[in-house]
Amino acid sequence: MSKIGIVGATGYTGSELLRLLAKHPDISIHVVTSRSEQGQPVAGMFPNLRGLLDLEFSDPKSAALRDCEVVFYATPNGTAMAEAGELLDAGIKVIDLSADFRLKDSQVWSQWYGQSHAAPELLAQAVYGLPELNREAIKKAQLVANPGCYPTAVVLSLLPVVEQGISGSNRIIVDAKSGVSGAGRKAAINTLFSETGESFKAYGASGHRHYPEICQSLEAAGQSSVSLTFVPHLVPMVRGIHSTAYVILEKDVDVQSVYEMRFETEPFIDIMPPGSHPETRSVRGSNVCRMSLHQPQRDMLVVLSVIDNLVKGAAGQAIQNMNLMCGYDETSGLDLSALLP
Repeated sequence: MSKIGIVGATGYTGSELLRLLAKHPDISIHVVTSRSEQGQPVAGMFPNLRGLLDLEFSDPKSAALRDCEVVFYATPNGTAMAEAGELLDAGIKVIDLSADFRLKDSQVWSQWYGQSHAAPELLAQAVYGLPELNREAIKKAQLVANPGCYPTAVVLSLLPVVEQGISGSNRIIVDAKSGVSGAGRKAAINTLFSETGESFKAYGASGHRHYPEICQSLEAAGQSSVSLTFVPHLVPMVRGIHSTAYVILEKDVDVQSVYEMRFETEPFIDIMPPGSHPETRSVRGSNVCRMSLHQPQRDMLVVLSVIDNLVKGAAGQAIQNMNLMCGYDETSGLDLSALLP
């Protein structure tokens, strides 16, 4: 039974970590930190955890973190890179759900995130935590950078394409939509219900910070450069991401078979039958990425990909990574069906 710590557990990804970990058979939640809620019962903030978790929020500098085998950082960008080094030096495994360790180039990171990187020396050892791409490296890792929600949905949808070299890699367009929880729990006018309800908009069309992360992962998978057009959108729902990728095919292959063979052993990837259209509600609350393939023209491939941005796009994937790092069954604590209706 591993002791687990969570730093910064008052946001949406932190609360989702608590929900999923509270019923995980192989771990115990040892410490949950929050600077603003220190001393308050965790179940007081998250009533869905009443009877499941009898802990109070601790100071983020709590010595109890050093008693943990694994510590999750569910904090804003910039926190984990300033603190994780001490835990790593103490032999503790760290899984960071922010963007601090996702990009290998500290200058590129600074360009997109608007601050200097506080721990560039740790970037080389950080393993990008997409199990379907880096499973064996994750098993051996001490520091894992949990992927962003958009990159998870997008990269998974394009892995077979770039790995098999069946597309013109400089002609990939991705149109993606996210629910409002992707913006986090902070108060902001543009995510108020009256601002997002009955509305639909694109944002970051001139450049979104997940763009270099997506390119880095696809280039690593395909061993070649990728030119990508990526435009995200905000839709008036709480959870979910729907990614639509448009790919010009340069090889005449049975793409359905390519995708089914690539993901046939992946526990959280569902390739739907030809002609299907996955819905975000079909993955809500689950760790599944559900995909379908379409060819409106012989040389055009359209890949539809849906995930729950708070589960497979954040907390669930982080637990999947923890399972691999600790030698547990990869699906432990994550064998969940989606919530319907």
